[in-house]
Amino acid sequence: MSTTITDTFIHESHDHPHGWRRWLYATNHKDIGTLYLWFSFAMFMVGGVLALVIRAELFQPGLQFVEPQFYNQLVTMHGLVMIFGAIMPAFVGFANWMIPLQVGASDMAFARMNNFSFWLLPPAAMLLIGTFFTGAGSTGPGWTMYPPLSLQMGVGMDMTIFAVHIMGISSIMGAINIITTILNMRAPGMTFMKMPMFCWTWLITAYLLIAVMPVLAAAVTMMLTDRHFGTTFFNAAGGGDPVMYQHVFWFFGHPEVYIMILPAFGIISQIIPAFARKALFGYASMVYATASIAILSFIVWAHHMFATGMPVTGQLFFMYTTMLIAVPTGVKVFNWIATMWKGSLSFETPMLFAVGFIWVFAIGGFSGLILAVAPIDIQMQDTYYVVAHFHYVLVAGSLFALFAGVYYWAPKWTGVMYNETHGQIHFWNSLIWLNVTFFPMHFLGLAGMPRRYADYPAQFADFNMLTTIGAFAFGLSQVYFLFAVLLPMVRPGRSSLEKAPVKPWEGAEGLEWTVASPAPFHTFEVPPVVK
Repeated sequence: MSTTITDTFIHESHDHPHGWRRWLYATNHKDIGTLYLWFSFAMFMVGGVLALVIRAELFQPGLQFVEPQFYNQLVTMHGLVMIFGAIMPAFVGFANWMIPLQVGASDMAFARMNNFSFWLLPPAAMLLIGTFFTGAGSTGPGWTMYPPLSLQMGVGMDMTIFAVHIMGISSIMGAINIITTILNMRAPGMTFMKMPMFCWTWLITAYLLIAVMPVLAAAVTMMLTDRHFGTTFFNAAGGGDPVMYQHVFWFFGHPEVYIMILPAFGIISQIIPAFARKALFGYASMVYATASIAILSFIVWAHHMFATGMPVTGQLFFMYTTMLIAVPTGVKVFNWIATMWKGSLSFETPMLFAVGFIWVFAIGGFSGLILAVAPIDIQMQDTYYVVAHFHYVLVAGSLFALFAGVYYWAPKWTGVMYNETHGQIHFWNSLIWLNVTFFPMHFLGLAGMPRRYADYPAQFADFNMLTTIGAFAFGLSQVYFLFAVLLPMVRPGRSSLEKAPVKPWEGAEGLEWTVASPAPFHTFEVPPVVK
């Protein structure tokens, strides 16, 4: 008698491959989550090295190490590698690992598509990094790829466009998988109002991804046809409009900012109740706030464009809608603080990163409110004040939340507890050097230092020197994290680290804490029932 499809599936699911085949052909959500996380960490280190070359050049006035054109390439690739290579894949790695465990599913909905969405990323990353070998002047218009500059670049620009397309396809497939898993594969009894906040934030983020990634694809495709097929979408000489590119790009770009921060909100919303030993304050309002942020993110795109000659009516609309986003964001911050209020708090490393996140993210949020004021923004446009603002949101925001999540869930992934002393050393170094790096940039921007220049007047020398010292120390802190925290957890024969219990954190709640540590290859083959 021939085997049925069901028999084959059961056989495949229990007889997983070993060695390189396990990773190349991976269809298990945990393996794919691990691939995403290691890939994103590798890209984080690559993007960090690019940033350190930038900071080395800016250590003092004058040209020290790199030519201005190569400097522009560094700035462009630092942005693209960090956004598309480090932050987004890291959050997708968390989604792959944790969403099936949190909703009681046996795996992600589309296992083979999950594999494909990951393996699109390494070739795209190679295309991006390969632009450095295509010669000076080949690329370097900034991560936003504004025309007319991007229309005049060499073959490196085409490689960048192709890489962005591939990464966008990967993101869309990942988002479809996440939405389908959350909507269709929840354990019996898990209603929407019992879903963990990390699942909620990722569900909303996934809808954002599906909405805006095709917009980015349209923008770079029009740019590609302008470059090679004689169209003039963005070429004023042929009746096109370079400012139209900015509208299309930022209609993607601003929701993208929230794509990179909403999953971070979800991680923080899991960690704070666990270490306050209290239920999350205002669960429903957190869900509504997340959805409100996502919806509002679609109507604020032109606050990136106040300096383009927009009518005053348009400036007022985008100014007020941008300020409006502070309301649901403020709701989230107040709810986190209310969760901690009178809780039985303990400050292990995940909680330190979560509390650090709230503080430094608030600084980034307030500088964003200041930049929302159109007359101020016109003065601050393209200065280091803007650089300080978005790094406080993305480094102090997204990255700190990612670190918090790693310390919180890694015992479940690896089966061992990290070294608490090493974790706290990593946190305090990261927090201090982050502020030494990015806080002086506010003063540089207020004093008028423009960004994306390899040289600057002597009056900016002191703050730049301080910023560069902070950047190198912050970078070394992440190398410490790799060697003192991560590698001891994943190496075999790690007898010095204690074994992780099933539930390492006393206040942690959720289905993920009911499975063994490390989480077995297959979990929830019989869905649990949520009371």
